[in-house]
Amino acid sequence: MRDLLKEIYESIRRNKLRTVLTGLAVSWGIFMLIVLLGAKNGIQNTSSNNMEGIVSNVMEIYSGYTSKPYAGFKQGRYIPIKDSDVLTTESNIFEDHIDDVIPLLSQSSLTMAYGKKHFSITMVGTTEDYARIEKLEILAGRFLNANDIKEKKKVAVIAHSHAKNFLYGDTDYDKLIGKKIKINNLIFTIVGVRHGRENEDDQDLYIPYSTLKAVFARNDEIDYLNFTFHGLETEEENEAFEAYYRSVLNKKHNAAPDDKRALGIYNYFTRNMQMNKGNRILNTALWIVGLFTLLGGIVGVSNIMLITVKERTHEFGIRKAIGAKPADITKLIIAESVAVTAVFGYIGMICGMLACEVMDATLGSSSLELFGESIQIMSNPSVGVDTAIGVTIVLIVAGTLAGLIPARKAAKVRPIEALSVN
Repeated sequence: MRDLLKEIYESIRRNKLRTVLTGLAVSWGIFMLIVLLGAKNGIQNTSSNNMEGIVSNVMEIYSGYTSKPYAGFKQGRYIPIKDSDVLTTESNIFEDHIDDVIPLLSQSSLTMAYGKKHFSITMVGTTEDYARIEKLEILAGRFLNANDIKEKKKVAVIAHSHAKNFLYGDTDYDKLIGKKIKINNLIFTIVGVRHGRENEDDQDLYIPYSTLKAVFARNDEIDYLNFTFHGLETEEENEAFEAYYRSVLNKKHNAAPDDKRALGIYNYFTRNMQMNKGNRILNTALWIVGLFTLLGGIVGVSNIMLITVKERTHEFGIRKAIGAKPADITKLIIAESVAVTAVFGYIGMICGMLACEVMDATLGSSSLELFGESIQIMSNPSVGVDTAIGVTIVLIVAGTLAGLIPARKAAKVRPIEALSVN
């Protein structure tokens, strides 16, 4: 092994400039592959962070406008979500799939006061199951419960950002449990402090759904209707259930059963499935782009190995004349090819990982303001151990393929012809 490494080193040393220039193409190919995969991972991590606040088996129903005439009604008619739709969703019509049904109602532009502190807030009325489907983290106290909803209690769960301001920076949120806050002219009791997601303007205050309807005299319309479901494992099953659910609610509102715009359905489960499918396609596409970029470097390595074989024909003839086997010559050329590819490939990999760190330090700490919300551009754009292993395998295979043709040519050198070469 030591003799083999020494021979490889001497061969590369004799052709330093040619080897370096060719190796740079390999480095560039691996560098681009690592950077592309790192950027892809950063975008996917951001998407996952944005989705981490809600469970996947949830459908959200929202109001819409009819897109076709039906039962004597013209198209373009507004179809609201109502309390009766909540009862229909909870009925035994859908009991084979639907679990928890959660209505949501909001009231914005309200003023919340605690002592001398005043904030403009949005109040959201919901039920006890909302914390579970949204994966709300309760930092102190509790979330709403069934008794709060039943008795229409004036209780509230506030975001930790408001709680911290109430306590002048203190994070001992338990001090606020049981305290009174004033919302417009109504007094509410704080029963819980929740964690608001940092990458969003997540400062809504939660109160019982029944309380909000009572104190603000809201009619039977609601903003959104969420429900969790089970037993729908494929996109086809989800689409079939959505079509059936839509037809039932549309008929109640005198809308065409197949009118997808009358009532909107947002399915987080199928969205996740589609995102995962898209991520797999994107990952494959990036590997293909990276490998084709790397291919240029591999062709270059193969070419310099062919030149090396031609220059060392006389040497190979002598080796074979004194007993070297064709396999020994083949091993030497392939080993040199793999060495050149691996060394420059790993240089490209290290540079690519450093570039990912730079992306993380720049784009990873920046955000984009979109529709009033702060959206992180990229989160942890790095590559994992599995990618490093994959790149290592690619380098070994690429180096072997690059040296295979030159090695076969070197192995076929006949001693008498080689020795006659001047």
